Amino acid sequence: MGTKYSKEEIFEELKNILVEELEINENDITMDANLFEDLDLDSIDAVDIAVRMQKFTDKKLPPNEFKKIKTVGDVVNAVFTLL
Repeated sequence: MGTKYSKEEIFEELKNILVEELEINENDITMDANLFEDLDLDSIDAVDIAVRMQKFTDKKLPPNEFKKIKTVGDVVNAVFTLL
């Protein structure tokens, strides 16, 4: 059985990925930040985030849920719901 993470822990892990792997300014990363418009990510970056979050949680985000994700908060909520 997987570990249950809080939304804050998921957010912190996601922020670490965005800062360390994708070189996003930490101050730009908020729950409301749009991944594509505010953080200037592309679809390949989004897939990379999904893969890294899967490794973090040991859960796979279903493709239909993945398509709905627009903001940092959407990622956090989708991952939290999986756990």
